[in-house]
Amino acid sequence: MSKFGELIDVPVPVLLDFYTEWNEDSVAMHPVMRNVAAALGDKAKVIKIDVDKNVQLAEALRVKGLPTLMIYKKGEMKWRQSGEQDANTLIGLVQEYI
Repeated sequence: MSKFGELIDVPVPVLLDFYTEWNEDSVAMHPVMRNVAAALGDKAKVIKIDVDKNVQLAEALRVKGLPTLMIYKKGEMKWRQSGEQDANTLIGLVQEYI
């Protein structure tokens, strides 16, 4: 958990994508997240978290549906939603916290 704290307790917004490789919607988000990361550059962090490899974290954050997307700023959750999103929507959401 302390590693997670280090990931999210930064001055730039952090977009988290909780996914699994066996979930079609999660896999469909891979290119979207790449586009978001490219568009935002160093103004934000985009981090993918494999739920199968981070079971305790997913349980602690009550991740049920996949993909689950979250935005943190300075260690505080600002936005959360389950399900697919398009790149422009995510870029706009993250830019609100830059």
